[in-house]
Amino acid sequence: LVGAPSSPPPSPPPLLTVISYLTYTELMFNFKTEVVEKVKVNATSARGLEMEFDVTLQSVPCALLSVDANDPTGQRQSMHLDKKHHVWKHRMTKEGYFIGKREQLELGSTLLEEEKLLDNARIAARDFNSNVTLKDIKLKEEDCGSCYGAGEDGECCNTCDDVKRAYQRKGWVMSNYNEIGQCQNQVDSKDEDGEGCNVHGKVALSSGGGNLHLAPSRGLESYGKQQQMSIIDVFLRTFEQFNVSHTVNKMRFGDNYPGHVHQLDGQERNIEDAYGMYQYYIQVVPTLYKFLNGTTIQTNQFSVTEHMRHVNPGSGRGLPGVFFFYEVSALHVVIEETRRGWVAFFTSVAAIVGGVVTVMGMLDQMIYASSQMGRASSLLR
Repeated sequence: LVGAPSSPPPSPPPLLTVISYLTYTELMFNFKTEVVEKVKVNATSARGLEMEFDVTLQSVPCALLSVDANDPTGQRQSMHLDKKHHVWKHRMTKEGYFIGKREQLELGSTLLEEEKLLDNARIAARDFNSNVTLKDIKLKEEDCGSCYGAGEDGECCNTCDDVKRAYQRKGWVMSNYNEIGQCQNQVDSKDEDGEGCNVHGKVALSSGGGNLHLAPSRGLESYGKQQQMSIIDVFLRTFEQFNVSHTVNKMRFGDNYPGHVHQLDGQERNIEDAYGMYQYYIQVVPTLYKFLNGTTIQTNQFSVTEHMRHVNPGSGRGLPGVFFFYEVSALHVVIEETRRGWVAFFTSVAAIVGGVVTVMGMLDQMIYASSQMGRASSLLR
């Protein structure tokens, strides 16, 4: 029909609504941070490995709990190479409360602000069920206790156990036990009957593998003390039973990164075997996390399997306790944050606008053609 009116243009509000909605979805899609993981062969060997741990043994007194680390050849490792690496033990009551007060070194080492100092004191008072005040924590540089000639250069021995481990590593006899300041006022196991022990700290380990173990025995307590033992005493010590039920409160092999999973945190294991050796086999995987702003975190992930083993007393094939065997993987993981950005966004917006206008135009032509055909059909009748 000549002179028929042309179809009206599409209504702007629906068209703009569709374009706005699709543009918003593209904005969210293109500026959403995604994490891409890649696994590669580690071309270089790790320089060292730091392990931060917090383990509670509810039925082993601190005086009887020995904490040691060995490399794959069985050689003892120094776990307190400098001021940043310490191992601390805290006594626990039968009810699970901590006895005593936290040391200044455990509250983050050097504290430079009085407000920060007070905050840490309050945290310690809450966590350890003690009345910690500012008087209990001195604002000073970190202490580095003497190892009395048994330590390496820069090694710090801040506890009696540290000094004993240093002497044992050298193979020395501790004949000056009463002269060692860290061993003064040391509590004996007989005064800790029925107590438990919390062990926590940060240690430097060999990157070639090895183990960290928490083993109850009377060897560490009696080391350096002049004692006479009968055959009966030796027999009783050999067949002494220990309950090594424990809780892994924290286990780290480096700094945290977004999405980091810690499999062992909060895991509790009840061991019924009085001669049980509970073993964790840990595979440490070096990990590099890259943020969008270019900063990186070099850290480690780990996977773990567990095994319970019975140790026959006097067999010389191990000790009851909790053992963490670890090895560093030959692979490393690169985790990178990515984002599509502005170029992809503007390209998508241009495609959206063109596509919506085209589709709306096609729909308009179809509707107009259909209405015209209907009108022509009614005129012919």
